[in-house]
Amino acid sequence: MTIPPFPEDVPTHPLLVVDYQKILEDDEAEIEKLWQGATSIGFWYLKNHGADADVQQMFNMGEETMALPLSEKMEFEQGDAGVSFGYKAFGANAVDEHGTVDTAEYINVAQDDVFAWPKIVHRAYPRTVADRMEGTILPFVRRSREINSTLLRILERRLGLPEGEFLKRHTAEEHSGSETRCIKSPPRKPGAPDNNVLAPHTDFGSLSFLHNRLGGLQVMPPGTETWQYVKPIPGHAICNLGDAMAILSGGVLKSNLHRVVPPPREQGNFTRWSLVYFTRPGDSVILEPLSSMSEMVAEAARKPENVRFQTGGATARDWFERRIKNQRIKNRKGPETWRACRGTEHNLAPTH
Repeated sequence: MTIPPFPEDVPTHPLLVVDYQKILEDDEAEIEKLWQGATSIGFWYLKNHGADADVQQMFNMGEETMALPLSEKMEFEQGDAGVSFGYKAFGANAVDEHGTVDTAEYINVAQDDVFAWPKIVHRAYPRTVADRMEGTILPFVRRSREINSTLLRILERRLGLPEGEFLKRHTAEEHSGSETRCIKSPPRKPGAPDNNVLAPHTDFGSLSFLHNRLGGLQVMPPGTETWQYVKPIPGHAICNLGDAMAILSGGVLKSNLHRVVPPPREQGNFTRWSLVYFTRPGDSVILEPLSSMSEMVAEAARKPENVRFQTGGATARDWFERRIKNQRIKNRKGPETWRACRGTEHNLAPTH
């Protein structure tokens, strides 16, 4: 499919471009670039990651899955109890405190189920997922996990943490919320308002590895109340940090507010597909700043503006389930339900 280019006159937020191959070579200039992205806005482009072939196969899996009859997909719906894994239908989640519903459908596949296949850890999946579990999904998850783990090791070192502190909180052996997601968003309807496809949010976990071909992702740079598009660049993934890294680092690493809206201009006439792998901590990991292990973290955590990173001893599973459960429209009681699905962002997300 030939899609129109991203319009040149639409305001975008420039992200740093990090070369993954140079990261593997311990190139100090490239590591510094990664650190700048991680500590300023928490987003950066990643090139030369070597996952393009796996990404294309995952998009194929997503198209096959979304083409199934709705009745069949709903047999695998994620439900309202705070579980992310499975199918999510259009309109199942709120995108603001007024109860406006989202316009995306997606399939989430748990890393635990991928690695244990054909054993079921969390749940079963549609036949289009099962048919591609070994040949498509497993290679993508393995490669994505390896890439994210490499980046986390670099950030851990720059924070002055003991070697392995981040990775032992993200082992493959402990069950976690780590998952891969393929998202379908329909073309813009003529005359319809540009409602959010995905609500303004900070990510639930540690590190997200995102691939898309059309615009729609927007970030709100720190210190502003302005949404800016992130321009998709062919062959470049978009990486961003989530709440867990912001909390464990005492606020040194940034988990920034972002959302998805319909693509701009002519791109809005096309179905938007995106693919992401989420690295999240093991279920039992306590989300608290690692102040006793790093003076940099301790100093940051003492700042008054970083008090929000004190979670009262919440586990990664607590944090994840609370956020998932309270964004579901069927659980809505009022604006307080929306507020209960919020993460580390200091202010509530604007609705427009």
